[in-house]
Amino acid sequence: MKTNRGIWRRVMFALTFLCATNTLMAQRKVELSIWPDGAPNTNGLEANEDEKKTDFPSKIVTPTLTVHVANKPNGKAILCCPGGGYSIVAMNHEGNDMAAWLNAQGYTLAVLKYRMPNGNDEVPLSDALQAMRILRQHSEEWKISKIGIMGASAGGHLASTAATHYTEDSRPDFQVLFYPVISMQSDITHRGSRENLIGKNPSEELVNKYSNELHVNAQTPPAFILHSSDDGGVVVENSIRYYQALVKNRVPVSFHCYPVGGHGWGYRDSFPYKHLWKEELEKWLREL
Repeated sequence: MKTNRGIWRRVMFALTFLCATNTLMAQRKVELSIWPDGAPNTNGLEANEDEKKTDFPSKIVTPTLTVHVANKPNGKAILCCPGGGYSIVAMNHEGNDMAAWLNAQGYTLAVLKYRMPNGNDEVPLSDALQAMRILRQHSEEWKISKIGIMGASAGGHLASTAATHYTEDSRPDFQVLFYPVISMQSDITHRGSRENLIGKNPSEELVNKYSNELHVNAQTPPAFILHSSDDGGVVVENSIRYYQALVKNRVPVSFHCYPVGGHGWGYRDSFPYKHLWKEELEKWLREL
């Protein structure tokens, strides 16, 4: 009997070790600086302790990219822009927490800690587009051929801005948007994100520039959009207008609107439709 228990313990230990090893291999993590030689623009902030926070950094001066490299890559990578109203970056539940799930399917996930505008509206977008370039520079090393962009809330605004304001060398191949801020139009925008990005009294030109529903065209990458009807933080009209613009321009789009859930759920288990959106997104990504 003792011998059998001893054998069983050794088997269980071996299985536990094997699972842990596979998990570590599947989640190989690489930290990269977005601007190792210095950024071409500034948000006027100086080095501080706030940007070193692991979950909700703010006042970011040095943007970074945390790359969770898939052990068995399927050819696709996702650049993730967590939300935070352009005042903080929710690195975990809207970013890093999704790594194990996506890695297991072969996707490399790169989570962007981008700089806050702090009076310079061009700063966050420049970080996102540079992150796209960096991923393409590593495409051979990490075996990726398609790179999409993902964002939640204000990070969804940044992701959709990158998908509609890209440069020739930084166009995403697809976009995934969680309850995104899309518009800066006063009737539907998220007030905090708008004020932090373009100020309290922005010009009409700036409002239109960052109202991304106005910049969709036939070259805009395919989109997957998630939202809740009862979202009181970012009203669902943001996603609806973006969806309509994509349809009008014949851009493939999958829009999923859930009856309840509120705002800011990300990868949290508390969201009642988590299993549904995961299944739908998995299917959509596979069929791209």
